[in-house]
Amino acid sequence: MYQPKFSISNNILKYIGIIEGAREVIHNAPMVPAWEKKFQEDAIVRQVHHGTHLEGNELNYSEAAQVVAGNEVIGRPRDIQEVINYRNVIDFIGQLSTSEAEKIEITDELILKLHKLTTDRILPEEKSGKYRITQVVVKNSETGEVSFRPPAALEVPVLMDNLIAWLNTGSSDVHPVLTSGIAQYEMVRIHPFVDGNGRVARSVATLALYQKGYDIRRFFSMEEYYDKNAVGYYNALQSVGKHEGDLTHWLEYFTEGLAIELTRIKERIQKLSTDIHLKEKLGGKQVYLTERQIKIV
Repeated sequence: MYQPKFSISNNILKYIGIIEGAREVIHNAPMVPAWEKKFQEDAIVRQVHHGTHLEGNELNYSEAAQVVAGNEVIGRPRDIQEVINYRNVIDFIGQLSTSEAEKIEITDELILKLHKLTTDRILPEEKSGKYRITQVVVKNSETGEVSFRPPAALEVPVLMDNLIAWLNTGSSDVHPVLTSGIAQYEMVRIHPFVDGNGRVARSVATLALYQKGYDIRRFFSMEEYYDKNAVGYYNALQSVGKHEGDLTHWLEYFTEGLAIELTRIKERIQKLSTDIHLKEKLGGKQVYLTERQIKIV
């Protein structure tokens, strides 16, 4: 079975503490359905835009939002299809979340389904929703030099089986946030597909959070954190190889990102709950936080 190598650093402990505090506030804050829906829709657009833009999609935020809403935009057909596909992936994961994701087992079939949704009408049928059977390399987009050589195709099924077994049975003593970050890195390292590896890896990381009860009302988007500093994202991933497979630095980066994102959402909820104009906006109704929650924020 796969066994990740990492240490619980002071930074990881600090960020996990911030995540847990923000999660409690977000999870327990009473919110009218209209605002909850708005937070979720905002998260979807941010996930879709930044998750595809990170990998070269040229649609801007407004254009991606239009595509997510089902409207037509002018752009490269592949860019538009990538946005449609990633929206479908997020919808699929969201449906699992609302149907008790904690009971969902992560399997080969589920991961291949995520890849099929991600690459629909982009990859040929024989490659979409299938593990790769050829060697691939990751090149520096500026220099053309090979920056990473993933494992051989013959190793992919076994490596994926080992990761899946760990996710379902071996990660029970690992904090859910760390499990999510570990899953994302290992998926990127294995690079099980000819294309779409980053998006599927991030989808599996999100699903791993949902599976452990950390859907956090589906208000968050790690993709924005990565996309706002793509160099930092790729450097954090590459740090594992430079430290002989030790995931600690990557997990510090990952937990810091989630802490930043959830803190931002927590503060938005705090602002909503204390906005003196909110009654007018909601037709006389107010969003309340408990005294305990206000002390936490």
